[in-house]
Amino acid sequence: MNPTAPADLAAVAWRKSTRSSGGGSNCVEIARLPRHFAIRDSKNPQGPALIITPAAFRELIGGITRGTVRG
Repeated sequence: MNPTAPADLAAVAWRKSTRSSGGGSNCVEIARLPRHFAIRDSKNPQGPALIITPAAFRELIGGITRGTVRG
C-alpha cells in the first residue's frame, strides 16, 4: 500500500458507490489505475489517496461483504 498525493491522480476517473447517500456520510471514491486501485475520502478529494493492488482491493471488498471489515 502506498499513499499518494491527489495531484498525481488528477486525470483519473473517480467513482462513488450508487449506495452513497451524499448527506455527509462516510463515503469513499475509487479509481481504477493501470495496475492498481486508488481510494480516497469523497469529502476530501484534495487529500491523500491510498493506492492498493487488485488483490488487496478484492480482499478489502470481500471483507466488507462478509462484514469483517468496517469503517
